[in-house]
Amino acid sequence: GAEGSTLMSYFSKNQIKALKPKITFSTLRDLQCPVLQSNDLQGKPEESCSTEELFEWLGAVLNQVSLDNKSSSFLSTYCCPEPNTVVEKAFLCTITGFIIPEKIIQLLEQLCCYFGEPKLAYWLTLTVHGFADSPVSWRESEHGFHKGGENLYNFVIFRNLDYWLQMAVGAHDDCPP
Repeated sequence: GAEGSTLMSYFSKNQIKALKPKITFSTLRDLQCPVLQSNDLQGKPEESCSTEELFEWLGAVLNQVSLDNKSSSFLSTYCCPEPNTVVEKAFLCTITGFIIPEKIIQLLEQLCCYFGEPKLAYWLTLTVHGFADSPVSWRESEHGFHKGGENLYNFVIFRNLDYWLQMAVGAHDDCPP
């Protein structure tokens, strides 16, 4: 109708272009990583870490929080959960922008190719999060911003292609079934 054509002329006049997602790469050296077993979600003392411990660790790594538990640090005294192992090199890729589900599936497929030769990684993760103040969430509920605006999910994929799916939403949001 008329509204649609008015909008189109507005957009063409103002030359609004689709923004390309911004991609940044970084290499983390000598990174302490939790030891995980794909069939053990709860973790076992001295054998593997739990899903909750991994999720907390991942938050620290993605926010570039130091993992060395220094008492002089005013920011964090967090340390990597036990048991852990030191990885000489870990690659962190961040893609910022509006990303459709089909692209996320493509990313997952490409990440799984990383388990081919040479088999360097035991597991990898893909975290997808919406903006904290996004108006929508899963299912039919509006996204409640309230305190933190949590709105994310995380795949942990193992070399044998088992995977974990972790989800975090705010207290007033619906979670997918």
